[in-house]
Amino acid sequence: MNLKIALLPGDGIGPEIVGEAVRVLDAVAGKFGHKFAYDKALVGACAIDATGDPYPEATHRICSESDVVLFGAIGDPRYDNDPAAKVRPEQGLLRMRKALGLYANIRPLAVFDSLAHRSPLKTEIVRGADFVCVRELTGGIYFGRPQGRSEDGNTAYDTCVYTREEIERVLRLAFDLAASRRKKLTVVDKANVIATSRLWRQIAKEMEPSYGEIEVEYMFVDNAAMQIIQRPSHFDVIVTENLFGDILTDEASVISGSLGMLPSASVGARVALFEPIHGSYPQAAGRNIANPMATILSAAMLLEHVGLKTEGRAVRESVDLAIREGVVTEDIANPGEKSFGTTEVGSFIAGKI
Repeated sequence: MNLKIALLPGDGIGPEIVGEAVRVLDAVAGKFGHKFAYDKALVGACAIDATGDPYPEATHRICSESDVVLFGAIGDPRYDNDPAAKVRPEQGLLRMRKALGLYANIRPLAVFDSLAHRSPLKTEIVRGADFVCVRELTGGIYFGRPQGRSEDGNTAYDTCVYTREEIERVLRLAFDLAASRRKKLTVVDKANVIATSRLWRQIAKEMEPSYGEIEVEYMFVDNAAMQIIQRPSHFDVIVTENLFGDILTDEASVISGSLGMLPSASVGARVALFEPIHGSYPQAAGRNIANPMATILSAAMLLEHVGLKTEGRAVRESVDLAIREGVVTEDIANPGEKSFGTTEVGSFIAGKI
């Protein structure tokens, strides 16, 4: 297969972890006879520094003309510590999602048995947890208008808006995903208080009869936040709106014991984008200590998305082997055991392909 991949390393550790994912992808291409072509582009703080725009038109063009996008991370303390900044790296991420039509984020969470002891929760609670969160990405309060502050600076307001089309397409994706897994779907909302949540629940109930084999449950977001911690193995597929999904997926991510292990995909009408769920970790940038496994597993999701199931499985098996043999970075190394650098971990996984 010939595949054109847009590379958006971004900020902080982004270039390092994306570099190791490319190393693994090249190993896959060499073993299985594929040709992967890469086109690198700027996004985030580095794009602001170079062009004044966190998502330049040149970057959008490269993404639009590619088959898939592999993204690293964005964020910089210069902007995190300046709430008055009018141009921010995160604006580039929101614009990219909207411009590329990336309306749903898919975050799988599966606890590696060998890492279960690193979870902040008891091992007996997290062992066997394996679920997927589907988050709506381009609607809701992050994109609602009007939005702003009063002239005196004492009042601020945001607007949460959802349309039937936005809700239906994400629910359809979640129903289909549940059908391919354990056939259980949890719809998370706040329908007892919020009007948009009542529309989410209404539409989900309307769609339910078309998916008769799926067991559907409805859960308020505050209860869902509690249940994810108390009974993570209860869930199969969770679907929810943008703000709730942002919070719940970050909460769920810590169950595995390391943010450095969790990949994600953002899909929509056009090109799909794959990225680790963690941030830019600027304190680690250039120190060769960042865990590249989430980005490498994102590359596995990328391969599976384009139909290369065997290749994606080979990447996952190589990551699992690295964990079992202790070739890991310091964030998941066992106490007293040797840890390895970003490039060493990437080289080991690529070599095992």
